[in-house]
Amino acid sequence: METMVSTLTVLFEDPFWIGIYEREGYGRYEVCKITFGAEPKDYEVYAFFLRNWNQLKFSPALEAEAKADKKINPKRLQRHVNRQIVGLGIGTKAQQALKVQQEQGKLERKARSRAQREAEKERQFEIRQEKRKEKHRGH
Repeated sequence: METMVSTLTVLFEDPFWIGIYEREGYGRYEVCKITFGAEPKDYEVYAFFLRNWNQLKFSPALEAEAKADKKINPKRLQRHVNRQIVGLGIGTKAQQALKVQQEQGKLERKARSRAQREAEKERQFEIRQEKRKEKHRGH
C-alpha cells in the first residue's frame, strides 16, 4: 500500500515568512510555496490550509523514488526531527520543483506580453492606415 507523505516548513525569507509545503506519494513529488507575510501562529497556518486548500498551486510532479517502509529507531527519528527543526531549510528537490513552477510562470508571462505587444502594434498600424485613408479622401 502506497502512502502519502506531506511536510510543511515555515521559514523567514526576507522580508516575508513563507511556507514550503511538500507532498510525496504514488511516485510523485510536488511542492507549493505559500507567502504568509507576518510570522504565522500554528492555528493561523491550520486555518489557512482549511480555507485555501483548493487554491494551492503545486509545481509539476517530479519523479520520486519509492521509499521502503522500515521501522526507525525512536532516538534516531528524534534526532532526525531535531535536525529538520533546527533549520536545514528546504530540500533541493523542493527548490528544483519551485524553480520549474517559476519557469512555467515566466514562459506564460512572456507569451502573454508578446501577444499584447503584437496586438498593440496591429492597433497602431490600423490607426495609421485610417489616417492615410482620411488624407486621400479629398476635401
